[in-house]
Amino acid sequence: MKTFIQICEIWVPNKNRSVLEFLGGLYGPHKQFRLASEQMCFGFNEGLPGKAWAARHPIILKDLQHSYFKRAAAAQAASLSSAVALPIFAGDYLTAVLVLFCGDDAEHVGAIELWHNDPAKSPDMGLVEGYYGIAENFEYVSRRTQFRRGFGLPGLAWQSGMPEILGDLWNSERFLRKDDARKAGLSKGLGIPIFGEPEQNYVMTFLSAMGTPIARRFEIWIPQQDREALIFNAGYCDCVADFAQDYAVTQLYPGDSTISRAWVTGIPEICETVIEEGSAIGASTRKAGLESMVALPVLESGRLKAVVALYF
Repeated sequence: MKTFIQICEIWVPNKNRSVLEFLGGLYGPHKQFRLASEQMCFGFNEGLPGKAWAARHPIILKDLQHSYFKRAAAAQAASLSSAVALPIFAGDYLTAVLVLFCGDDAEHVGAIELWHNDPAKSPDMGLVEGYYGIAENFEYVSRRTQFRRGFGLPGLAWQSGMPEILGDLWNSERFLRKDDARKAGLSKGLGIPIFGEPEQNYVMTFLSAMGTPIARRFEIWIPQQDREALIFNAGYCDCVADFAQDYAVTQLYPGDSTISRAWVTGIPEICETVIEEGSAIGASTRKAGLESMVALPVLESGRLKAVVALYF
């Protein structure tokens, strides 16, 4: 199964916080693109990672060939068409930028969207930018749609301030574009609130199709009440429908898994061999045939609200 996201990579500030340096990534068969990335660094407002650092909110770049993107030749060789950069801030302090790349083949169906509300201008949340693969009709509708707080997937994540998963878009009354999603073949969604730019509300949404899912599994982990460990909150898996049972009594303590390390550091964590994890995560992913994972911490004012795990 080919996922909508082809490559994940992490960029972090160097010691004097003058540039972003390469920390790691998931590249699958795209080894040459990794080689091009490992040698690079980005200043403030330079390249895609640097632009996201300066903007303090995610940036979706739909054209890697005729823009400020600095690895255009390598992206073309890897058949990458677009990318999204998600900066992670602990207050004013940038911890990392996570960059996700999507391919350009003719069967690429899915959506990555950035929604924004400026409370000084409107009570609604509108689309800033989105990448939709070949789902052109769904893109047309989305660009003309706005959401109030609590309505639709962007509005739900905005209202709760937490990641939200909708597993059956076609039949969900909470997903306001369900008829258009059915026509496009989009079946499930993940919404993540983004905290970075003060007094502004942003939500990233990831919408999966059956043939090209954004990722093969989504998981949301949250701190338990005493904040001594993380517990499973919600998820969706294409491979094992009842996988949540694997985590019924699981607690992830600081540093004992890829997910809990993202909690401790405030930096996305990558695991290329997730089946080797010693916790219940390893056993669950072995059963599902999953290979790799990226864990994204969701921070508000430096405090962890959740960790979102995407499996490939």
